[in-house]
Amino acid sequence: MQPLTAQELHNLAMNIVGKQLEADGFEFLSVNSTLKKNPQFVCTKDKKLHFIVVKSIQYPGDPKDLEFYRADLNKMKEHALKFEAATYYAPVGLVNSKDYNLPVYLNEAYIVDYDGLVLI
Repeated sequence: MQPLTAQELHNLAMNIVGKQLEADGFEFLSVNSTLKKNPQFVCTKDKKLHFIVVKSIQYPGDPKDLEFYRADLNKMKEHALKFEAATYYAPVGLVNSKDYNLPVYLNEAYIVDYDGLVLI
């Protein structure tokens, strides 16, 4: 069994968020899957610009704990304001479905903890 790399976890989280954005009517202007390079999605909806920062968070990390990324999110928000864009955080918790203490493995079941976009 091969654990997913940090980049693979990030891509998985981006796919989960991207599908939700599409379903919610967002139009993608740019997509950036490079780790630690924000934002991941620049979108429009209702003629408004949106910057979306996606983070994959493995157990025991808590996707609802914004404080860990607060500095990055505030920096992104300042950047977005220059473009009159709304900034969102999309934390995606990922955990091995058989044993929370094991990593998420390639081609194995996992659990997603994602409650949607958080306005920053």
